[in-house]
Amino acid sequence: MRNSAYCLQMPIARTSSVVFASPHSGRDYTDAFKASSVLDDHLIRSSEDAFVDQLFDAAPEFGAPLLAAMAPRAFIDLNRSCDELDPALIESVGRASHNPRITSGLGVIPRVVANGRAIYRGKIRLAEAEARITEIWKPYHACLQRLLTEQLALFGEAILIDCHSMPHEAIEGFGTTGQVLPQVVLGDRFGASASTRIVDRVEAAFVGAGLRVARNAPFAGAFITQQYGRPSRGQHVVQIEIDRGLYMDEATIRPNGNFAPFKRLLSLVVAEVSAIGQRELPMAAE
Repeated sequence: MRNSAYCLQMPIARTSSVVFASPHSGRDYTDAFKASSVLDDHLIRSSEDAFVDQLFDAAPEFGAPLLAAMAPRAFIDLNRSCDELDPALIESVGRASHNPRITSGLGVIPRVVANGRAIYRGKIRLAEAEARITEIWKPYHACLQRLLTEQLALFGEAILIDCHSMPHEAIEGFGTTGQVLPQVVLGDRFGASASTRIVDRVEAAFVGAGLRVARNAPFAGAFITQQYGRPSRGQHVVQIEIDRGLYMDEATIRPNGNFAPFKRLLSLVVAEVSAIGQRELPMAAE
């Protein structure tokens, strides 16, 4: 299923309680949006999790749905609460309580892309911001919630794997001299969004593929992990951040020579993670 908000790929047979989602890989940069921005077609993509949806597109083969955003992160950030409105960008919005994401220009309607580059010349109308939330944010999250509710009903458990990428420099800047840096960072909000049992198995899948893994530093999870992670109710969320340097040229925003081999490697990881939620559904009564 595809619309202006998301693309949903369902397995032929849903055999896993896992859902994979990519909220920041959308690349539908409309002409109207590009015309409203001071950035060129290349710079406007700098905060995009480019190709992440492609890296995880084997999920349906292993019985798990894959939900991917269509709209780009620079247009609307699906990993923010819909009430994180930036008064420095949106007209008629009162000053919000201190929120570091909004202050830095990274509210639900971003004011900047990577490296603090301004997207617009001035402010946008409140009606425009509300339209984006109504047409993109709400349908995406309604679909995500529906998928998790269905998983809980089918399997008694729902596991959301929230898929992201991180700039290589974010990891370089985090480490100390001589430290072996992680290639994958798992975020579970320090145990608040997923059970240790599940996070251990997700980590084991990446480590088994030969990748270096860290937890919660420098990325512990944002709105989606906080909103949907309810391990006491059997609903778990693990955020995954993958070093972009492993599969793309960050300067040109193009796949590098390792893209195809890395995607094959990740397919093995997707298979292992999907197996965490593998269940035999009861046969329907005849």
